[in-house]
Amino acid sequence: MRSASVVVPFPLRHQGGRLDLVRLVPSARALLVAFGLLAGVLVAYVAARETSMFAVRTVQVDGAPPGVARKVERALASEMGESLLAMDLAAAEEAVEELPVVAEATFDRAFPHTLRVLVSAERRVAVIRQGARAYLVSRRARVIARIPLRTAVALPRIWVPKGRELTPGLMLDGDLETAVRAVTPLVGSGFPSRVSAVEATDTELTLHLRSGLEVRLGDASDVDLKLAVAQRVIPLLQPGSLFLDVSVVERPVAGTTLESQVEVESQGSTPP
Repeated sequence: MRSASVVVPFPLRHQGGRLDLVRLVPSARALLVAFGLLAGVLVAYVAARETSMFAVRTVQVDGAPPGVARKVERALASEMGESLLAMDLAAAEEAVEELPVVAEATFDRAFPHTLRVLVSAERRVAVIRQGARAYLVSRRARVIARIPLRTAVALPRIWVPKGRELTPGLMLDGDLETAVRAVTPLVGSGFPSRVSAVEATDTELTLHLRSGLEVRLGDASDVDLKLAVAQRVIPLLQPGSLFLDVSVVERPVAGTTLESQVEVESQGSTPP
């Protein structure tokens, strides 16, 4: 069976059978209409940018608790009345993410009059104590805010000397960052005892529990695993134990004096 074919004729000149390209060129009227439509679109766009047609009347903040949402709304107060088309979203994002309580923000223009902001709030994981001052710190090792003493009592305490600068919004580094990241897995983990203090150096992380037990983690590697082992071993320790060393997770060691060392029976203590 032969396949069907379609032949599309091109306009040809009578002389020589050449293509009549002139007939393929748009007419002056068609070009005039096209340019007129383009000009109309440009005028409408400029009008939308420069008038109140798409002015911001509402800032909708999603994903954040009420207190954080109010701070975001105040940070964007200057955008009220601005055109959604004209506003600089990058600058608005920067202004919101400068807030110490905000980890990340994304924006969406919800026409005709709403600016929608999706906010990820900083998650608090520890309290830094500096003399008579206390500061909330996030899981990203960022100072969130100064807080009254004896608040956020469930969070681990990290002590620092008075000479170190601490201001809301500051990103911590060095030993302080290491200490914050070490206690981050404890939040919501059901750890057997509250962490009252954290010591951190380049080679050693130590948690001081409110029960009096000292948990030695070694360096900052595999902290999640070491904490999981400690969480299982602590209930097995003899009364009066002063320290638990889980720096080698396969061989946790405990002692009733700082000099004594007894290897803890690890059966059932290592997480699957």
